[in-house]
Amino acid sequence: MAGHRSPRGARAPRTAGSTGTGRHHAAHRPAPTGPSLGTTVIATTAAVGAVATGAFTAIVPALEDGTATSAAADGPYDAALASSSTALEKAAPAVSMVPVELAAEAESIEEHVARVVQAADLAELHAKQAREQAERERVQALIARGGLDGWIAEALQVLELPQSLAKPVKKIIMAESGGNPRAVNNWDANARRGTPSQGLMQTIPTTYRHYVHPDMKNRPITDPVANITAGIRYMIDNYGMSTLERGGRTNSSGNYVGY
Repeated sequence: MAGHRSPRGARAPRTAGSTGTGRHHAAHRPAPTGPSLGTTVIATTAAVGAVATGAFTAIVPALEDGTATSAAADGPYDAALASSSTALEKAAPAVSMVPVELAAEAESIEEHVARVVQAADLAELHAKQAREQAERERVQALIARGGLDGWIAEALQVLELPQSLAKPVKKIIMAESGGNPRAVNNWDANARRGTPSQGLMQTIPTTYRHYVHPDMKNRPITDPVANITAGIRYMIDNYGMSTLERGGRTNSSGNYVGY
């Protein structure tokens, strides 16, 4: 920093004892009296205690016994926390956190589950599962073998109907066509109108097209599985499930009556 100039404009000479790097006072200005800033800082630091960390100095209040609390070198926040640690300890004493023991409860759950399982009739459940699996395998074997029983089993599967209906459906088929998928009725009223009944369930073409299962609508009327789906759906729609379960319509004498 440049020195001030004399009234004549010449640079004022440096006072004796001054260094090239220190600040100097103006010749006309009296020297400051009293403690300097550095002296004040040192005194204050000695009074309250200070911790220096690099370029940062944390000033920490001294305790009653005259010792300064130490602040960690990590930063000013640790110093602030250290300065208030005594008050926190007095206001909120530490509470011991005891973990909850769950071993006894876990054992009781295991015992309860075991009792519930034991109470259930597992033998019957397994037997039912085995029967269902055996039935699925039986149906698949029938379908693979083909023939009338296989066609009926497949049609019921397509319609998502129970296989227990296989026997009454077979009774209807035997009464209608004798089990011949290519049977054609040439003598009844439908034949005289030019729309003879055809296939296992003896459906006329318009009935077949209306009731055949959608997945089989492109199959011919004489297709055995498709013809069965059409006949079953027609009977359920017009006469109800109970008629299908009984094996078709019958008269007062118990004889089969065509549908």
